[in-house]
Amino acid sequence: MEVLVGTNKGLVILRGEPGGPMQVVDRKFEGSVCEFAVRDERSGRYLASVTNGFFGPHVFHTEDPLAEWQQSEGPAFPADAGATVERTWVIAAGEEEDVLWAGVAPAALFRSEDGGKSWAINPALWDVPSRPDWGAGAGGQCLHSICTWPGDPSRIAVGISAAGVWLSEDGGNSWRRGVEGLVAGYLPEDAREDALALCVHNMHRAPLQPDTLYMQFHGGVYRSDDAGETWDDIGRGLPSDFGFPLVVDPHDPDRAFVIPLTGAEDRVTPEGKLRVFETRDRGRSWYARRDGLPQENAFPTILRQAFCHDGRNPLGLYFGTQQGEVYSSGDEGATWALAAAHLPPVTSVRCSS
Repeated sequence: MEVLVGTNKGLVILRGEPGGPMQVVDRKFEGSVCEFAVRDERSGRYLASVTNGFFGPHVFHTEDPLAEWQQSEGPAFPADAGATVERTWVIAAGEEEDVLWAGVAPAALFRSEDGGKSWAINPALWDVPSRPDWGAGAGGQCLHSICTWPGDPSRIAVGISAAGVWLSEDGGNSWRRGVEGLVAGYLPEDAREDALALCVHNMHRAPLQPDTLYMQFHGGVYRSDDAGETWDDIGRGLPSDFGFPLVVDPHDPDRAFVIPLTGAEDRVTPEGKLRVFETRDRGRSWYARRDGLPQENAFPTILRQAFCHDGRNPLGLYFGTQQGEVYSSGDEGATWALAAAHLPPVTSVRCSS
């Protein structure tokens, strides 16, 4: 198994077996922030979002992560957009051959039709009339979640902090919001109705049941059963409904995992215990998965892109902390092991094979 770990000091490449120690085989982009790295399983191409303090944000690609990486053309705003890309938060495979999507800050969606070598902005989302009134989260205004519809390139959902969920059914030519049921508890009660500043933290679609979406919100864990049109709060039973990490089981639409954090002002694991919480019934109940994880005086922070699965059966799970640790489970979260330690702060974790 190969795991791509984005960190504040480059991309770390781990290899080893799930549920045990893994070897650091290389580090790329030393001294730069690697916000996100992923392998397109269709083509085998690797892509990484990297921000350098002098040269700014760029996307790179390669066929071999241990060899040289090539800089992509973009993502970059058109000259008349009046904006500059601050960072690329996420890169996701599309439903058409060689198509990839990227979400950036300030919140915008880019599309590649050549496997990530070049990128063009989605103008319809950028020109949404309400954009001037969109809010920003603590990490800025970012498009961080991209949910394509399996087998249907016309349907796509994106999550934006802090502008809610946006849905398209024509391949991104037009967009509408899907936010009914979301409650912005961080706003005054009289400002919540029809609020634009809806701070989505993470969102994933269940591949075997595309109408099902799970969301980690800024105060609330939600599920949609109608492809993002409406949302139900399923956070009851968790020690905190605040957090960023979220994984949906690709084999079971009733099953999801979250790693709660205490809250907006204290973004560490509750009660000094590092626990992954699992639901097998669409959020009606949650169970702590803690075997192998520290349960005393443990206060790590796990970011939104730093939790992933490997797609295998049984499912392997991996997450990284801002304290530079990566944990892995080879048995669907029943037991955990420290896969790597003493890394720079972890920004993202993705399995590549």
